[in-house]
Amino acid sequence: MKKIMWICGLLIVGLTACTKNSDDDANSVTPAQQAIIDDNAIQAYIKANNITATKDESGVYYSVITPGTGAYPTATSTVNVNYKGQLINGSQFDSGNFSTVVNGNVIAGWKVGLTKINKGGRLLLLIPSALGYGRYGSGPIPPNAVLVFTIDMISIN
Repeated sequence: MKKIMWICGLLIVGLTACTKNSDDDANSVTPAQQAIIDDNAIQAYIKANNITATKDESGVYYSVITPGTGAYPTATSTVNVNYKGQLINGSQFDSGNFSTVVNGNVIAGWKVGLTKINKGGRLLLLIPSALGYGRYGSGPIPPNAVLVFTIDMISIN
């Protein structure tokens, strides 16, 4: 009987060690590998959509669709924008009007991108996952998702 219990115990330990944690999927690559994956996806998107974009040192790509006028916002500026957020596959996850301090409670990719456009301008942002919602995602945004935002700068204070 002890032998059967011991074998059952080993089976239980062995089987639980083999279960896959859902978190493992999001963490199956290193951050450096994910950055390469994201950059390749962004470059393919740019090529497929015939976009002229600039890569910021942070890894965010941006394209000024319509130039605005006046001063650019700083990290402490309060801005009001209209925006549309999509995944790189084209599915929209959000849109609306938003007021925020540039360096406020927004994803890191927005903190970079909002300083690239002035009042009246329109900007396309292509944000690698590490500067978006990262390896966990958020709501309709899956883990490690590259984000595409179209942002219209309404005002800067």
